[in-house]
Amino acid sequence: MDISKRSSLSLPDRLFDIAVYVVIALVAICTLYPFLNVLAISLNDSIDTVKGGITVFPRQFTFDNYSLIFSFDGLLTGLKISILRTLVGTLLGLISASMLAYVLSRTDFQARKFLSTYLALTMYVSGGLIPFYILMRDMHLIGTFAIYVLPGVVSAFNVFVMRSFIDGLPGALQESAKIDGANDFMIYWRIILPLTTPALATIALFLAVGQWNSWFDTYLYNGSKPNLTTLQFELMKVLQSTQIGSDGNVNGQNMNQLMNRISPESVKMAITIIVTVPILVVYPFLQRYFVSGMTLGAVKS
Repeated sequence: MDISKRSSLSLPDRLFDIAVYVVIALVAICTLYPFLNVLAISLNDSIDTVKGGITVFPRQFTFDNYSLIFSFDGLLTGLKISILRTLVGTLLGLISASMLAYVLSRTDFQARKFLSTYLALTMYVSGGLIPFYILMRDMHLIGTFAIYVLPGVVSAFNVFVMRSFIDGLPGALQESAKIDGANDFMIYWRIILPLTTPALATIALFLAVGQWNSWFDTYLYNGSKPNLTTLQFELMKVLQSTQIGSDGNVNGQNMNQLMNRISPESVKMAITIIVTVPILVVYPFLQRYFVSGMTLGAVKS
């Protein structure tokens, strides 16, 4: 809006614009303040943090909280396994959700209703932790990397999200592709997948966050496997070590003195930053795909 148009606005319109800007500013402050506060506490001296009053800037800047965390053994291995399970789990989840959703979107698929009902039931009915553990044991997945990715390959929620998006695509696209001689796989690969990029990006973010933040499966199935540990599991052990005052598996000669100067609260905030930053880095690259209406103009009259 140029200056001439702004000057022509009436007083109520100007007051409304000011109110909108104030509300947006307040929402931005409420959103950013908790993260900046956590970052400030993680970079502040632990003894000084106990006094309170930390806002968005550290009062006594230090990297001791991060030095303690990265001095523990297993973090590098956990980081590698977490990155690997995030990449593999996200890729397999996207492939399974998109392929199954495409099949369920086909009206000529005779088992469409039965399979949809079966998937919906899995969202509400579960056998519980013990039967699931027994199943994983009988399938010989305990103590392997496959335990991280195979149980969650198919998610009913993700399948339904993808199917809803595919149902909204013009049916003439598939019909014209069939006339041109394309088979089902070519339609799925060359037409459905490119047009469902927003849904794929959304599901990819859900899958990646879930895989990256997961640690309980490591505790249950691979807790005694140092070569299959995850970053979240190792950070959980770091937090427990600081809470009970144990040096655990810390490297270095002066780490005991360092731990005496570190509070669990500061370590908790530093861990929060460590596990949050990778997701914050990835999110901007996926945000641009969260756009609907990519099929507008795909079918010409």
